[in-house]
Amino acid sequence: MVSVLRRFSLVEGISTLVLFLIAMPLKYVLGYPMAVTYVGWVHGALFVGLWLMFLTVAGMRKIPFLLALLGMFAAIFPFGPFLIDGRLRKFDAKSPNVP
Repeated sequence: MVSVLRRFSLVEGISTLVLFLIAMPLKYVLGYPMAVTYVGWVHGALFVGLWLMFLTVAGMRKIPFLLALLGMFAAIFPFGPFLIDGRLRKFDAKSPNVP
């Protein structure tokens, strides 16, 4: 389950970068506001999903609750999901490979 959380976290981090580095310049430089509308909606859904996944995995006791809180806090910042991945990797190595 931790491996799924790690992947989801990285996808959410990539969506943040797409929003900031592609969609926002399209809106403010090229005058195409719909890019932020669609990418922002997807990013928002991924962000909420990531918070729910952190709570779920912590509730299953696969990661410590404080690490879940740290991951949720890190998700607020653009490179946070990439930085927290190293800590999650330690718990991913400890968990059995269950689909």
